[in-house]
Amino acid sequence: MGLTIVEKIFSKSSGRMARSGDIVVAAVDLAMAHDGTAPLVMKALQEMGSQKVWDPQKIVLVVDHVAPSASEVSSISQKSMREFASHQRIKVYDVGFGICHQLLPEMGYVKPGSLIVGADSHTCTYGALGAFSTGIGSTDMAAVFSSGKLWFKVPETLNFIIEGNLPELVVAKDIILNIIGEVKADGATYKAAKFGGPVVGKMSVSARMTLCNMAVEMGAKTGFVEADEKTLAYLKSKVHGSIEPVRSDPDAEYEETLTFDVSKLEPQVACPHQVDNVKPVREVEGVEVDQVFLGSCTNGRLEDLEAAAQILNGRKVKQGVRMIIVPASREVYVQAIKSGLIELFIESGCVVCNPGCGPCLGAHQGVLAPGEVCISTSNRNFLGRMGCAEASIYLASPYTAAASAVAGKITDPRSLEE
Repeated sequence: MGLTIVEKIFSKSSGRMARSGDIVVAAVDLAMAHDGTAPLVMKALQEMGSQKVWDPQKIVLVVDHVAPSASEVSSISQKSMREFASHQRIKVYDVGFGICHQLLPEMGYVKPGSLIVGADSHTCTYGALGAFSTGIGSTDMAAVFSSGKLWFKVPETLNFIIEGNLPELVVAKDIILNIIGEVKADGATYKAAKFGGPVVGKMSVSARMTLCNMAVEMGAKTGFVEADEKTLAYLKSKVHGSIEPVRSDPDAEYEETLTFDVSKLEPQVACPHQVDNVKPVREVEGVEVDQVFLGSCTNGRLEDLEAAAQILNGRKVKQGVRMIIVPASREVYVQAIKSGLIELFIESGCVVCNPGCGPCLGAHQGVLAPGEVCISTSNRNFLGRMGCAEASIYLASPYTAAASAVAGKITDPRSLEE
């Protein structure tokens, strides 16, 4: 019986044959923490009595969650990160560089076949490049910082086959919301979600990142797309050294194969207050919105901004609605400036902020008020997620978000295009 890509990666990183269900101690290729988790990692390291990290070249710190700082408490934490990074000779991407999950692929840290851990649940995003990447807690991350190793239970793999032809204005975000709505929030708990099939094969790397980013929202340990020509083309100018893609064997055994035909898929929306509370947009059309957020590690990339611009071009954000746009990285921001997108957004009545996590976590930008409704391109709509326990958050694609900003209410983007 052949091996899945997950089994191959853990076999390599543990130095032994690893099958699904096995407990292994694996060598980590890359570790990441951000300003929301790094201070906890540093505290745990101190309590462990560890004076030096195992390999500063394999650790990255990012200031992205509250960037720029919104309080003295945040400033103290971020200052401690900088001092720790300087002392340990660790690379830190400071305020303005963007979101960790966009930066690491952009900066060439992610390679197919690598084992990556991050002190953030959406570390699974890097699986779009054929890596095994997963989020871990701060105490576990301290152990990784100290030793370069961590124990894992090798997960079973769920094989998601996406086939058919995507209708106009229906994108990767609609696909993953639809999948989560069917599988539910706990339907893939501690599984690896493999996304494949002809639709995924046609997707850009950015769209694949959207799929993998939200794998954790159905409980998955990671999500991944096997590396192909598009992966290698994306990495060509970013990664130094050889790239050796790892692919599942043809006779690999999956726990289950689930096929989704997206030919008749409509724009989707996740309704409050659970990500798996998914409905077609037409079923919730007309709900008035106070704020629209375009950005996050799910949909803050250039093609997401381009999708929103397609809707906003020649239109205005409805009076009384706030549309906040946050590019996922400095690179995305610069590309958007050069292509004229930022000017288009501003002329349409949007507010454009510096790269970072922005309103997604509700810490310092775009905090909602009681009773307000936001439609967001981010990945979570839990009660209190955007800073207010009495607000409602809907999740949707960039097309749907932009259309809702123009109409002032949740709107199927196809109705505007018609």
